Amino acid sequence: MPIYMDRHDISEAVNAEHVARMHQDDLEIQDRFGCRGLTYWFDEKRQTAFCLIEAPDEKAIREMHHHAHGQVPHRVIEVEPDVVESFLGRIEDPKKAQDDGFNIIRDPAFRIITVVDVKLLSLVPYDSDWFGRSLGRFNLTVPVILKEYDGKLVKQNSGRYLISFTSVSNAVNAAREIRKLFAGFRYEIHPENLHLKIGLSTGVPVTEKNLIFEEAIKLAERMTRIVTGELILSAEVRELYNSENPEQLTAADNLFLLTPADEEWITRLMDYTETHWNDIELKVDDFNKPAGCSKSQLYRRMIALTGKPPITFIKYYRLDEALVLLQKKTINVTEVAYETGFSSPSYFTKCFQKRFGYSPSNYLSPVFNPELQPVYN
Repeated sequence: MPIYMDRHDISEAVNAEHVARMHQDDLEIQDRFGCRGLTYWFDEKRQTAFCLIEAPDEKAIREMHHHAHGQVPHRVIEVEPDVVESFLGRIEDPKKAQDDGFNIIRDPAFRIITVVDVKLLSLVPYDSDWFGRSLGRFNLTVPVILKEYDGKLVKQNSGRYLISFTSVSNAVNAAREIRKLFAGFRYEIHPENLHLKIGLSTGVPVTEKNLIFEEAIKLAERMTRIVTGELILSAEVRELYNSENPEQLTAADNLFLLTPADEEWITRLMDYTETHWNDIELKVDDFNKPAGCSKSQLYRRMIALTGKPPITFIKYYRLDEALVLLQKKTINVTEVAYETGFSSPSYFTKCFQKRFGYSPSNYLSPVFNPELQPVYN
């Protein structure tokens, strides 16, 4: 049977013991609805609870909750148990809680989500194995840092990591250590060709989206993709860190600290960009309305957050998408040019060469090792 996670937004009058009783009520009648309650998380501070349940469908979960205690979930999504465990550390009730009369669990599902992305901004031929060897040493050391700071590695793909932390202080300090590790790694090879991006955001597993931690992951990924600077923190990460530590985070720490307004603007910008980026008729002026600002404001905001003027931002976004299409090797250069919104193959080739150091046709040549190419998405 599939496994689901649901979200309950709970009133301030409900405490951990109440939630434990409701969980017990579910277990007592679950067989009538073909369900099996696995565990739950409760966050008294944020007044949210999340249940993990094996069930035939979403309807059965809602009916079970309704008959057990009347607390029907606000949202239910289907999840993979190994993904849940990667983010949250368990898929069953913790043993330490089983001695309590009602299995009281005071374990929030709130997490700090970290995306680490090492990008190589030039192409690597077969006879250049320095990047692969150096990246291999980097990849071996990052898990050591995560273990020290109690970070859970959710997913890894070459130089890209998705990590979950329960402690914001650990998340920030681990990010600093990874940045320090990267500085030594970059010194060994070609610093102008290597870029590190680390984005830290926060969130809960079930929102209005369809995937677990989707909103937090999307923000962190967008931060690493478009925001200037190596280490980028969301407004809530900064606020939580400063509440836990006497030493306050500032931009002087070589950090890019987003404000809530910055995050809202990034969301509007990227929602529009991800929908229209390959439209050959797309113009800079088209961004003004969805970004909620005038042409001059758009320019200033774009420079401040991305380090690029709008026209360059669009061009680089298209080139990064073109690189992904070329990696698949299912269509030719001309098709890639038009698929990614360029007006002509010759202009596409000129822009690609300037951005990556080689022409698209060179990239498709057997001279280049696809396993060592940078992944931009």
